[in-house]
Amino acid sequence: MTEVTRTDDSFHVFDTTLRDGAQREGINLTVADKLAIARHLDEFGVGFIEGGWPGANPRDTEFFARAATELELEHARLVAFGATRRAGGKAAEDPQLAALVSSGAPVITLVAKAHDRHVELALRTTLDENLEMVRDSVEFLRSQGRRVFIDCEHFFDGYRANPGYAVSVVRTAHEAGADVVVLCDTNGGMLPAGVREIVAEVLAATGARLGIHAQDDTGCAVANTLAAVDAGATHVQCTANGYGERVGNANLFPVVGALETKYDRRVLPAGRLAEMTRISHAIAEVVNLTPSTHQPYVGFSAFAHKAGLHASAIKVDPDLYQHIDPERVGNTMRMLVSDMAGRASVELKGKELGYDLSSDRDLAGRVVAKVKEQENLGYTYESADASFELLLRDEVRGSRDRFYTLESWRTISEQGPKGFTGNEATVKLWAKGERRIATGEGNGPVNALDQALRAALEGIYPPLATFELVDYKVRILEGQHGTGSKTRVLIESTDGAATWSTVGVADNVVAASWLALEDAYTYGLIRAGLEPTE
Repeated sequence: MTEVTRTDDSFHVFDTTLRDGAQREGINLTVADKLAIARHLDEFGVGFIEGGWPGANPRDTEFFARAATELELEHARLVAFGATRRAGGKAAEDPQLAALVSSGAPVITLVAKAHDRHVELALRTTLDENLEMVRDSVEFLRSQGRRVFIDCEHFFDGYRANPGYAVSVVRTAHEAGADVVVLCDTNGGMLPAGVREIVAEVLAATGARLGIHAQDDTGCAVANTLAAVDAGATHVQCTANGYGERVGNANLFPVVGALETKYDRRVLPAGRLAEMTRISHAIAEVVNLTPSTHQPYVGFSAFAHKAGLHASAIKVDPDLYQHIDPERVGNTMRMLVSDMAGRASVELKGKELGYDLSSDRDLAGRVVAKVKEQENLGYTYESADASFELLLRDEVRGSRDRFYTLESWRTISEQGPKGFTGNEATVKLWAKGERRIATGEGNGPVNALDQALRAALEGIYPPLATFELVDYKVRILEGQHGTGSKTRVLIESTDGAATWSTVGVADNVVAASWLALEDAYTYGLIRAGLEPTE
């Protein structure tokens, strides 16, 4: 591993996604996944990446072995995690500590008990022996040339139960040579005021360099982390997107976003903050979880505006309804068009799509009225920008863009005596003066329709060969009844270079899907530079 640039060591951004984050239900990282995430985190510019517990499980041992030759870390230092030596033993003879040294990691984090009841009930040893375990382990690893951080597990609960003993663990680790002593809210039950108070008291009593590790069981992990910083902590432990056991850990991205944009601390290398949204989504892809659309700073909806009142103000100055410029964190402002939209919303959305509606109040008014009319029927344009742009084009041009004229379509789902046998669809249409009939088969009626429409048109419009349906959502609209309810379908499509979303509403799911498919094909062909022919 090569070290090229480092951020100032006076403040640490420490990521534990590969260890603590991997304990989230539904996440199961391979070694390749861990290496990929480490590269993303290093690109973002965190100071430390905790890779796991070598010696405790084969996957983490393999990770450190492969990292030695496969990771070229530019900004981060790799950290191995483990525990203090066993009670009654010697650090120099402890196989677990030996595995940490053998990992080759330049930094070691040791978890130590700081709650007296945990020492006596979980470790089954004395309070004095626990202190010796801390001292001996830190001194041994320091003698091996390793930098050592100590995680004081259950610290805040331990401090409330027996403050004198909890402080003695911190003091012992500090005096033995630990660079940072991390106060852990392991059960996630703390609130910001309590964190701030305790961190300040421990700092005054020990003089140790303190860090914070907060779980999110009260929904306060980010706030608790920042409260610890307010009290003097200079080391924050977080996970990407807040992944972690139970409800998760302090989320790396809001913590860093706040430190950089609110505290004016330069905790990342220059230019890295603008990569935050991309890195967040890239890591979500690796762990195979859909990115949270409403995550602060990096969520798709973090700077999305729907209410007409907001749009009117944003038209004057975007800062009136945004706490930062979204481009600072690699995100973008989005205008949502819905039945709550006014003229300002439509004008701003039109501008976003390349249409200037500000000089034509009648046109903007017609678009607003059409949106409200359509949404009353069950349409939604918040997540269907392509369908909204087609609606806008209809009003601008005074007619519907069409690449073909539909004669009819039908679908057949067959059930034989031995079970389900398949779906078939037939489409009849006119395109460029030619009547075309095509049939398609698929794993559902919508897929069959897609195949039939594609077969009918690909010879006339070659760009269709690049189109692919990548997401499909069905919603039974509120206020309707059972299997006879009106249905909304949202389709996301791609041509390999961009994605777009369309919507259809009808009395049955297949008809709604057809309408969304029509919009998807029409928008994609317009995007490909083709002119409507019908």
